[in-house]
Amino acid sequence: MGPHSQATPPGQGPPLPGRPIMDQWWRDITFLHWPVDPAAVAPLLPRGVRPDLYDGAAWVGLIPFRMVDAGVGAGHPVPWLGSFLETNVRLYSTDDRGRHGVVFRSLDADRLAVVAGANAGFGVPYKWARMAAKETDDGWRYEMRRRTGSRPRSLIDVEVGAPVEPDPLELFLTARFGLHTSVLGRTLWVPNTHGPWPLRGARLRDLHDELVSAAGLPGVATSAPVSVLHSPGVRTQFGLPQPL
Repeated sequence: MGPHSQATPPGQGPPLPGRPIMDQWWRDITFLHWPVDPAAVAPLLPRGVRPDLYDGAAWVGLIPFRMVDAGVGAGHPVPWLGSFLETNVRLYSTDDRGRHGVVFRSLDADRLAVVAGANAGFGVPYKWARMAAKETDDGWRYEMRRRTGSRPRSLIDVEVGAPVEPDPLELFLTARFGLHTSVLGRTLWVPNTHGPWPLRGARLRDLHDELVSAAGLPGVATSAPVSVLHSPGVRTQFGLPQPL
């Protein structure tokens, strides 16, 4: 490297290939993660995508947060509709081009118009839910219940600790810069980018979750998660979808 070069910080996303099509903040986010057998995950991924593994395991994430100032393009938040609560269940994926992303098994949100628009435009499985997120003296408490289907519930209560420098597993679970999704039977890659997560350690105080089971992974969330993290959030941008 030359005298003025700087190393890329761990967890820093790459530049988007072209102009952003969406811009949003992910705020007050908690990450719960479990390792699972890759054979349980593989059938749940889009065609042409396989589980991304760490230490030989696939991973399942249960992740509640506040979406803030989402909008079209760069820096154009949509009033009211652009801020809402969300909880997603996600898996980790890779493809033959070596792109490492996420696959959403479910995304629950408390804005019906957002649910309808996202399902139609990107093929991601948004669900309409009643949700609440409350900051406590030393952490966060998230509660939700889906309004449709079997109406699964989720309650997550965490105590937030000190800042941490992410280890390799924590980077693997949080520094994901794209998603694989299926639209009309066609697998797409949607790139995104953001700065490093300002991560903090967290301790799970209470968990009663039915979302992970409803997403096709029964029994996973009945045990304690292996990794629990929290972050005040990052700003992220998405690029144009690309065929796999």
